[in-house]
Amino acid sequence: MAGDDVTRTLAAMGPRLRGVRERRGVTLAAVSGATGISPSTLSRIETGRRKPTLEVVLHLAKEYGVTLDELAGTAPAAESRGAAPHGFGDDKAVLPLTRYVGGLHAHKHVLPAVAEASGRPRQVSHEGYEWLCVLYGRLWIALGDQDLVLTAGDVVEFDTRIPHGVANAGSTGPVEYLIMFGPQGERLRQRTLQPPGAHR
Repeated sequence: MAGDDVTRTLAAMGPRLRGVRERRGVTLAAVSGATGISPSTLSRIETGRRKPTLEVVLHLAKEYGVTLDELAGTAPAAESRGAAPHGFGDDKAVLPLTRYVGGLHAHKHVLPAVAEASGRPRQVSHEGYEWLCVLYGRLWIALGDQDLVLTAGDVVEFDTRIPHGVANAGSTGPVEYLIMFGPQGERLRQRTLQPPGAHR
């Protein structure tokens, strides 16, 4: 594996670990108790502020019941049951768009269609700041005590210390959305360019 591929794989592993943990509904404290890895270390790995060691990845793969190939994003199509890139079975698929470890991260998420809602999305909270943009479909986001249904082109941004969770709000197809995540609170900076000849 080339150096760029290794960097890209490590950068993508944190979000995958976070995603599979959240889908299993377990907290960092619970994973820490089961594996002996401190919650702060787990948090830094999930948010890209620390590269996971092989020992840590082996412990987490065993605890979550997934293969190393799934965590590395190298599982063959047959093994991942035809899920979208970096997906876990029938759950949401995550496609990392940034190749580095640390700093602002970008991911594309795809949630499959559901026959009916299974209740309010389960919420999690952690350090950081998130910007989310829906590309296709209808996304239900539970943010604190608020519930919003977003459609294509809608954008929200929020402090991820606020409990939050998402689900597909439609039954006719998947929902696709982009996430920009600053693990240490980094935010997007909006700049407006002046048209040529405009007064400043």
